[in-house]
Amino acid sequence: MILYAFKALAANKLKTTLIFASLIFSIISIFLISSISNGIITMYSSMLKSDGDIIVTQAKISDTFFSNVDINLIEKINTITGVKESSALIVGASPVEKLPIVAIYGVTQNRFKNYKIDKGNYPSNDEVIVGQSIFEQLQNKEQIQIANKTFKISGVFKSEIGFENGGVVLNINDAGKIFNKSASMIMVNTKLEANTDKINNEIKKLHNDIEAKSTQNFVDNYNQFKIIKTSSNVISAIAFCMGLLGIISLMSITINQRRAEFGIKRAIGIPTSKIVLSIMYESFILGVISFIAALAISNLALYFIKNVQSLQGYVNGEISSTLAIYIFITSVLMAIIGSIIPALNAAKTDPVELIQGNKI
Repeated sequence: MILYAFKALAANKLKTTLIFASLIFSIISIFLISSISNGIITMYSSMLKSDGDIIVTQAKISDTFFSNVDINLIEKINTITGVKESSALIVGASPVEKLPIVAIYGVTQNRFKNYKIDKGNYPSNDEVIVGQSIFEQLQNKEQIQIANKTFKISGVFKSEIGFENGGVVLNINDAGKIFNKSASMIMVNTKLEANTDKINNEIKKLHNDIEAKSTQNFVDNYNQFKIIKTSSNVISAIAFCMGLLGIISLMSITINQRRAEFGIKRAIGIPTSKIVLSIMYESFILGVISFIAALAISNLALYFIKNVQSLQGYVNGEISSTLAIYIFITSVLMAIIGSIIPALNAAKTDPVELIQGNKI
């Protein structure tokens, strides 16, 4: 059956190539959309998780960009039993030279250790360190303007997290003056044996206008991540449907051209189920080969996207094994479902009509 399926595909080279191309483009679309959205979520999650076990933000805010927490709460949080260390972060964005938008991070002194200096030194007041991918694009490598203030570049850092490697880091006091806030969030690092739920409750008692969550809980329930995931799923579903319609159309044309073949099979007693199964075998083979080709092309595309200088490292796709399995199943289903409708239509048609060449 498998050997016959390969022969059937080889006998219809043009239609097979068109179906193959349709499948590849659809699968690549799903791969890129899903992997890039996962990459964005992973980068931001990694940045937050590197700082601690609990995140404190302003209560009832939709995004950390709008959060404003009193940085002085750090002193009180550090006195809670089980707390090892706390740090604060201001998250903002600003145009820099020709770059339309650059991530700006204002951090407390104890968070500078998260940024591995490639050259220069950590910043003092009125100084910044810049990510490697940003530094390479700057015309003026001595100083940088953020909003209406000019800062000296004291060093260049390198980070595996694209958002950071394409960003600017400065003292939180300087960032507070630019963005007019105390802190976007406070990250709390707890001791190994500490009860994080108990610490969360203790932190919430410090102020009525704050919210404390475990880092994992924050990431799982962050509104922007939900929006990204939902958008990704919707666009992937559209790509799937478009690919499916294209395959159904092409399979209908291909099977219509093979009507005499199916008519002869029906006439000599080959059951409908066996004819449909043979076409499904062909579709399965196409689905598997298309998936392998799309996976290779997607990885290559993601590599180039990651290294495009103009994207500043903000776009970084990630193809996990779970995603690959999900898309493999999607690819096979797309190919098989796309072939079932025209296959059933052909197999159920009267053999005499098929042999005579009437349309399906």
